[in-house]
Amino acid sequence: MPFLFAGLLLVGTLCVLNLLLTLGAIKRLRDQQDLLTEIGSGAPGLALGEEIEEFATLAIGGEIVGRDHITDDTLGGFFSPTCGPCRRELPRFVEYAGALPGGRGGVLAVVVGTEETAAPFVQALAPVARVVVEEPGGEVGAAFRTAAYPTVLRVAPGADGHVVVTADRVDLGRAARAVA
Repeated sequence: MPFLFAGLLLVGTLCVLNLLLTLGAIKRLRDQQDLLTEIGSGAPGLALGEEIEEFATLAIGGEIVGRDHITDDTLGGFFSPTCGPCRRELPRFVEYAGALPGGRGGVLAVVVGTEETAAPFVQALAPVARVVVEEPGGEVGAAFRTAAYPTVLRVAPGADGHVVVTADRVDLGRAARAVA
């Protein structure tokens, strides 16, 4: 009988150890996934100098937003409420956008998701940006060829009048300033 209890205790201990190691491996994989998402796994969309495709949609509040409405340097941000790095970057984006000269007219924020899941993002972004909520594969995301979230870039009309990407990665940790 003592051998049976010792064997049972050994098997139980091994099961608990296995469970702890599995949970540790899962946590590590999630951390690495967030890190890969933060640094990007390739181009997040359009590259520097590429032209924005035609789009026109309604922002929250009924304002029309489209490629033809981008007449100056514009900060663009694409977020998803289901994305961990998006939740971490949102306050930095809001602070950066709020410091830009020209106000919310020079900022376009796109939240990819349903109206219910996007509500906290919309609430945070609305004071500093024109906000569009759209489903995955929506018109604005397609025009910017957004492939990862969060994506933050700057666009402006080029010499030929076409709207192009002027900065394909924006460092939200640096002070906001107008692009000359």
